[in-house]
Amino acid sequence: MQELYSPIIGLEIHAHVKTKTKMFCDSLNDPDEKTPNTNVCPVCLSHPGTLPVINEEAVKKVILAGMAMDCTIARDTFFERKNYFYPDLPKGYQISQYQKPLCEHGFLILKSGKKVRITRIHLEEDAGRLYHTPGSEYSLVDFNRASVPLMELVTEPDLASATEVREFATELQLLLRYLGVSDADMEKGLMRVEVNISLTGRDGKWGTKVEVKNLNSIKAAHDAVNYEMERQRETIEKGERIEQETRGWDENKKRTFSQRSKEEAHDYRYFPEPDLPPLSFKEEYLEEVRKEMPELPSLRRDRFKEQYGLPENDIEIFVVNKRLGDFYEHVASEILALESKDQIRLLKLAANYIITELQKLISESGVPLEDSKISPENFAQLIVHVAKGNISSTAAQTVLRETFATGQDPDQIIKEKDLSQVSDTAELTEVVAKVISANVKAVEDLKKGKEASLKFLVGAVMRETKGKANPQIVEKMIKEIV
Repeated sequence: MQELYSPIIGLEIHAHVKTKTKMFCDSLNDPDEKTPNTNVCPVCLSHPGTLPVINEEAVKKVILAGMAMDCTIARDTFFERKNYFYPDLPKGYQISQYQKPLCEHGFLILKSGKKVRITRIHLEEDAGRLYHTPGSEYSLVDFNRASVPLMELVTEPDLASATEVREFATELQLLLRYLGVSDADMEKGLMRVEVNISLTGRDGKWGTKVEVKNLNSIKAAHDAVNYEMERQRETIEKGERIEQETRGWDENKKRTFSQRSKEEAHDYRYFPEPDLPPLSFKEEYLEEVRKEMPELPSLRRDRFKEQYGLPENDIEIFVVNKRLGDFYEHVASEILALESKDQIRLLKLAANYIITELQKLISESGVPLEDSKISPENFAQLIVHVAKGNISSTAAQTVLRETFATGQDPDQIIKEKDLSQVSDTAELTEVVAKVISANVKAVEDLKKGKEASLKFLVGAVMRETKGKANPQIVEKMIKEIV
């Protein structure tokens, strides 16, 4: 398919802006509210005589998102009415932006290095939510979501595969979370992806654009693009025409389905919102917003590589799981303060233990890292003991579990539980000699080059010392004797 047809893909992504109240009223913006029609008021229900008031925090956060994607920020802008009728839209129109969006002409660079251009980012209000009861002749409406601040981002048609769609959505989701603009939780409907896709033939002419709406997971967006590319190819090869339409995604059947013909902008009869004043931003205000910019994921990746020398897979875990990455940074600062010649090894060992052992402990215990008792100082202390061979890996897990649950000092745990690993050859000589004399056949097999016999002998010494012997030292001693 790639040889005959090239996909042209653009995205429209909606994300709920993380604010205390809704876009134009003081009703709570609470995505976790389970009781329908609780966070509502006369303004967001559009009762006669009510007037909207702009939520400044929502405006500020969308500007921050635009700055993070190198957009041009509008100095003067205004809201408009987007007119259409649907049962979940109490006003009969949506307050949105069309002619002058808050942010324009930016870009987002994917992990692959590809630069995807951002056409616009604007701010609007969300609609309510319809619930269709199976077997009933009616639908229910929940207005909790009505008038929640909604950021809409539109890309240029720069994407060329389902993989790039997944990369873009993943990177944008991560960026919005770092900025605190949105939690972007797709399971809760806080971020929704819409895909515009067409195929070009060998003549280079763009085909008819089809929009696939309201994809509720990044995987669904990826799968929908793959399906739609194949559907359009088959349609073209049958000599049939691609219809310009809006399609939905059936997650169970893994296919798109037709919903309605695609609307054009003029169908919405946009005009300036008469009940809201225009917005004007001075450079001083934009500079204050810019000062709130945190370290972005791309910069964090570069810094972790340069500062700690970690492999890319480890870095990505610490970038995606920011809280885990922050904990690692605190541990790393403790290690760097030691001024040890073995810092690089300690930094990598700490990363490995956090990603494997600490994460496993968090999962098994059900206790989030922030609620545990372990401190970065204690974790760094544990890593030093492991690196020096003072305790075995099994003992290290015991110490980690104890300090995670109690916050107790690793040195104290090691002492109280007698977990110190024996690395003194003088202490181990008698035990090694005893094991060698008691296992003549294994010794003879080792002399013949059978490596399994070495492991058997090391294991025997470990049993004799109740796991306290340093296995590397034991192995070296056996080799020297045999």
